[in-house]
Amino acid sequence: MSDRLKSLFSEFGQSPWLDNLKRSYITSGELALTRDSGIRGLTSNPTIFQKAIQGSEDYSQQFAQLVNQKLSPIDSYWQLVLSDIHSALDVFEPLHQESRGLDGYVSVEVDPALAHDTIGTLKSARELDVKVSRPNVMIKIPATSDCIPAIETMISEGRNVNVTLIFSLERYQEVMDAYIRGLDQLSKTDADKVRSVSSVASFFISRVDTEIDQRLATSGHRSAESLLGTAAINQAKIAYEMFQKTFSGPSWIKLQQLGAKVQRPLWASTSTKNPKYPDTLYVDSLIGENTVNTLPDATVDAFKSHGTLKQTITQGLDRAHEEWQRLGSIGIDVSDVAAKLEREGVASFQKSFDELISVLAQKAVELS
Repeated sequence: MSDRLKSLFSEFGQSPWLDNLKRSYITSGELALTRDSGIRGLTSNPTIFQKAIQGSEDYSQQFAQLVNQKLSPIDSYWQLVLSDIHSALDVFEPLHQESRGLDGYVSVEVDPALAHDTIGTLKSARELDVKVSRPNVMIKIPATSDCIPAIETMISEGRNVNVTLIFSLERYQEVMDAYIRGLDQLSKTDADKVRSVSSVASFFISRVDTEIDQRLATSGHRSAESLLGTAAINQAKIAYEMFQKTFSGPSWIKLQQLGAKVQRPLWASTSTKNPKYPDTLYVDSLIGENTVNTLPDATVDAFKSHGTLKQTITQGLDRAHEEWQRLGSIGIDVSDVAAKLEREGVASFQKSFDELISVLAQKAVELS
């Protein structure tokens, strides 16, 4: 068995997490085996649960019971999801304890329809955190401008947050600042609790290349071809530089002395969408200390088979800055790219959520 996943953490300080969850992983014991192979946490989202629940009969018995209890389709959805989340939390709890709260987290996302509703997101996030009530759960909140205040408040209340759908450097800085402000508020009300808070900032990778590559291909500039496949990795390297700077300043040092953990950058959407690119490109190129990479199953298998173990996130930083700046000089508006990808990301999760609720509603009618 390959030890590449374990080496990512032991040699380079990066935690590989699994970007998938379905009931059969838990009941078959596969999730425990995956954890033992070196996977140190798990993320989920509405699309993952749509595929899991619609793609198998594993949920049929529980759903029938929920229908008999007269639960609504949306309440039934949350019961199905939280059952899987609790089971996954059980699997990763030993690792959470062993790592002293560094890893072993399982993320569950708030209703994506609330992505532009500050108060609604905060209410939903609090309720999810209370319902799960486990130290190794992370509540997933999108990094829309409307949700930044909710993220800050959640942190100030001592709750773990996975900030998702980050596509721009500017928004990433806002996310880190919100985390630090939240911890600062917490330190004034319950300084001892600061050390127990964990958070990751999920920077999406492959979707950035997909969008920018399409724009480069139609830009008409002679130098555009040389920038194909560079944008996502370059942006992530610059983001990591920002992370290092933000979590070494005086405002952070004060919190660090109270035992605060850095908010680790998490590289999400790391499966390679373009078949011309290596299938481990977004793992091999983003390895560095105090980072997380959340991998779908195929990327886990690919990296275990032939991934490259090397510290890479800080390599070629000058070139990353130069190439990132060149995008603007040939007419690629990276702010517009980020805004488009955020809209599409929110819409995609909401579509998955709505479609699944619709399917459950129909099944409920059939069972009644």
